[in-house]
Amino acid sequence: MIGIALVNMLVALDQTVVSTALPSIVAELKGFEYYAWIASIYLLASVVTVPVFGRLGDYFGRRRFVIASVVTFTVASVLCGLAPNMPFLVFARGLQGIGGGMMVGTAFASVPDLFPDARSRVRWQVVITTAYGIGTAAGPSLGGLLSEHFGWRSTFFVNLPVGLAALYFVWRYLPKFPSAHQGDVRVDWRGALWIAVVLGGFQVFIENLPARGASLGNGLLIAGVAIGFWGLLRTERRATHPIVPLDMFRHPQLVVLFTLSVLIGFVMYSLIFFAPLLLQGGFGLSPQAAGLIATPLAACIALGSFINTPIVVRLSRPTNMLILGFCLLAAASAGVGLSHRVTSHGMIALMMGCAGIGIGFILNNMNVFGQEIAGRERFGITTALLQSTRMVGGMLGTTIVGTLVNHWYANGVAGVVSGYDGTPAAHAVGRALDPRILIDPTLRADLLTDLRAVGIDGMPLVETARLTLVNAVHAGVLLTGIAAIAAALLVRRIRQIQFPKRRDRSTVAAPE
Repeated sequence: MIGIALVNMLVALDQTVVSTALPSIVAELKGFEYYAWIASIYLLASVVTVPVFGRLGDYFGRRRFVIASVVTFTVASVLCGLAPNMPFLVFARGLQGIGGGMMVGTAFASVPDLFPDARSRVRWQVVITTAYGIGTAAGPSLGGLLSEHFGWRSTFFVNLPVGLAALYFVWRYLPKFPSAHQGDVRVDWRGALWIAVVLGGFQVFIENLPARGASLGNGLLIAGVAIGFWGLLRTERRATHPIVPLDMFRHPQLVVLFTLSVLIGFVMYSLIFFAPLLLQGGFGLSPQAAGLIATPLAACIALGSFINTPIVVRLSRPTNMLILGFCLLAAASAGVGLSHRVTSHGMIALMMGCAGIGIGFILNNMNVFGQEIAGRERFGITTALLQSTRMVGGMLGTTIVGTLVNHWYANGVAGVVSGYDGTPAAHAVGRALDPRILIDPTLRADLLTDLRAVGIDGMPLVETARLTLVNAVHAGVLLTGIAAIAAALLVRRIRQIQFPKRRDRSTVAAPE
């Protein structure tokens, strides 16, 4: 479990540490056109590989894939740190994404192998959640510290000691469990290829949609995704050992869980991305102050998991913890969505903490509930699909909320900017359409200086832009609250799940 927890921390650290170093990377390696790909290629590779290796772990055992994932991820981290240019870095990040997808698809599913009893599994999931919380909470500060004092390459090399420690514990202690499948297995490689086409194409479409809208290229892209989805359905119906068993999507309980996974991804990633924008761009806080206020969201995920563990196993209806978790998320979204500059920082931090506790109530329980419903033969693919659908929900959330915020801001500020058409200040005022003036002090100072040169006080314009951004982010965050309420109502469709008492609480599954 220490090895699996370190694997989880490795993924969490990489997601948060590297994001802080992106400006420094572009400054040294140039190639700004590759900026978005540093993050996108990792997500693309991991989204594609999670379900594939989750299913292969069901067929051939998970130990070898967990080991391979740690080796792949750690080697790729070293390659990232040695990257001489941006194309090489993008390639190495893609390799990292493959390793990360293998980790998520196989390491999480190793927990029910070790602890078949659901009660024990709920308790031990706390270890994983704590590791994830530590990695997520420490990542931004650690990334900034490493970038400032040791250079951006150190943000990748920090994965090396964690990866080696994880490899030692997994290699030394993770047992080899017999596969639940008997006889020869014909790997469904065509199904894996169709999954790559569908998920990869969908992610590219989601990322292109805000910038290009209903363009011909996006139309062709979504048409290709639809064709790929048809090919996936046709292939999986015929495969003797499908990567994605289609009967899982005819199981009403699993469908509800997958839908809830999409919704939790929608809410969680939207809050993670847009709460800092509200604090920095809307309220004018420094990055450090905004980071301190937002930190409780990540830190309290582990706290929520600790609180959940002794409660959920004693409830007559354990799914009520999911309802409580989504209600906490809805309350947190409402609190953030109604906050203003005069709202105390402690109150906003409390709302972020409530969101983290709610997420802690949800994530572990959904994994355990899904594994209990699907059965041992499908531990891997069920866990992997829950992770994949959460990522898809995150992509949808950041895209939909981002599009809403961008359009709301652009329309609101455009009305003010149009009032200066035909005046000497028109060009300078037009820069207020870029919300970066609210975040970057240098850009804002340049704008105010240029406006002052033509005899205009720019502060009212900046304050109008801030108010517009606040209203835009409020609308987006309140939308996530509606999604959380819908999820809470949907939970009631899950049938009763019990945690039966057992005599020996120390029982661990026997390896082969």
